[in-house]
Amino acid sequence: MAGVLTLTACSGGGTSPTGSGSGTGDGNAVRGGTVQVLQSTDFSYLDPARGWDGGVNALYRLLYRQLVTKAPNDAEDPNAMVPDLAESLGEVSDDGLTWTYRLKDGITFDTGAPITAQDVKFGISRSWDPEIGIGSPYMKQLIDAPDDYEGPYRSGDLPTIETPDDRTIVFHLKAPFPEFDAALSQPSGTPFPVGTGAGDEFINDVVSSGPYDLAEFTPGSLIQLTRNPHWDAGTDPVRKAYPDAWRFTIGVEGATIDERLIAGQGTDINAIAGSVQPATIARLQTPQLRERILKAPSTCLTYMGLNTTKAPLDDVRVRQAVNYAVDKGSVLNATGGSQFTTISHSILPHTVSGHTDYNPYPSEDDAGDVAEAKRLLAEAGLPDGFTMTVDVRARDVEQRKGEAIQQALGRAGITVELNVIDAATYYETIGTPSQQHDAAITGWCPDWASSASTFLPPLFDGRDITDKGNQNLAQLDDDAVNAEIDRIGAMTDLTEANAAWGELDKTIMTLAPIVPLNVDNRIYLPGTNVAGAVAPSGDLDYGIIGLKDPAKG
Repeated sequence: MAGVLTLTACSGGGTSPTGSGSGTGDGNAVRGGTVQVLQSTDFSYLDPARGWDGGVNALYRLLYRQLVTKAPNDAEDPNAMVPDLAESLGEVSDDGLTWTYRLKDGITFDTGAPITAQDVKFGISRSWDPEIGIGSPYMKQLIDAPDDYEGPYRSGDLPTIETPDDRTIVFHLKAPFPEFDAALSQPSGTPFPVGTGAGDEFINDVVSSGPYDLAEFTPGSLIQLTRNPHWDAGTDPVRKAYPDAWRFTIGVEGATIDERLIAGQGTDINAIAGSVQPATIARLQTPQLRERILKAPSTCLTYMGLNTTKAPLDDVRVRQAVNYAVDKGSVLNATGGSQFTTISHSILPHTVSGHTDYNPYPSEDDAGDVAEAKRLLAEAGLPDGFTMTVDVRARDVEQRKGEAIQQALGRAGITVELNVIDAATYYETIGTPSQQHDAAITGWCPDWASSASTFLPPLFDGRDITDKGNQNLAQLDDDAVNAEIDRIGAMTDLTEANAAWGELDKTIMTLAPIVPLNVDNRIYLPGTNVAGAVAPSGDLDYGIIGLKDPAKG
């Protein structure tokens, strides 16, 4: 789902960011100027029915609106869902199967045409198109569409989304889903004018409903956004839209980006970027740079999935031995040290609602308990250990993690062979069970962090194991876990549900299908003229970022 370790939200009770040199909330941002964004990789798709990753989702915040969206990062609860195009959150029927929304008055596309309920329905129904709807899957999973429905271009109208009038939209679900508001906040909830967007129409162009419109686009190089004159701030509760323009410069090496941000020359005083490189952190200790640092905990877990279908890892005692043997401190050092990383003992990061503090496989200084690992291996009939293959991405930091695990498990008699896979095909490879080895180092980010419903189910529901695009890398298929996922998923009280997810976290870890490793902090170094860069959970919210002095740079 978000297996590339990209960006998502945090829980309302998550850790606050440290180092707020760029100000908090609005800070002293004023209207005007151009914010510069420096990044190494290109965006996936401008079309929100196709794109679904942390990098492009940040861009979508500027271009598109949905019925419901996540609260801004400077809100009291930045993880809350709030109305966006809709007048309120959804009205749900007693049986939980019908959700009704009413659109605000005065909302328009960048053409000046009003956004109608029919446009919302049309945009959402694009998710079913087999060529276009390759992004967020929630609409297809939740809405009770006919089995043979293939989107508006191929199948026409979707009867299970009703539009009684131009401002009312009614969704009929397959089963109750108390977090449907959050599902609608995903990019696939974006409206588009009826009849538009077929084929590749939106590959290089957009129809904006947000505060900015696409002015220039050179794939792999540049995206320039300018104000959408038809956006009405009075209808938008989350986007401050301070800058007059945004300029995304793409294809810049990470080390070069860090050098530019440190130097702070010219327009780079107005620049933001992703998290700095681990190698750069040691250079940020001068008083001037430390004042600019923004450190925020991610919601993304790095872990080693253990293939429970392969002997001897099909024995829970062997998987528990692996958990005891791993030296998480050495993995932390390989990742970038304590400035950059926090060791994890549970599945759910502390920034995700439902997190419970516990340590099922403790050791002194998190260096591993070799004696306990050897005891469990002997109990499982493997006193001399065994050999296993661990898949890792062909990136230096990922290979260093693999080498740290290799050395740690070797102390318990477990011989680890590293299988290095090209980064471009890594997730496709490990997501194909027929190509999986014994273990893989990977990661997971929730699609919204107000609950664990997009964390534990996709990773551990055995009924969702697929031949391609499989996210349950452990291939765990446990009847009790599956039943508990269903029970919690039907709860309407999210506080009660989150407590239950935390307990399920503990239950799953007794089965030891993964080794939780760490949560990477995000270390930002915004330009000296940037304001509003706050990240309570690792993500920058472009909707509230602006400049202190638009005339500078």
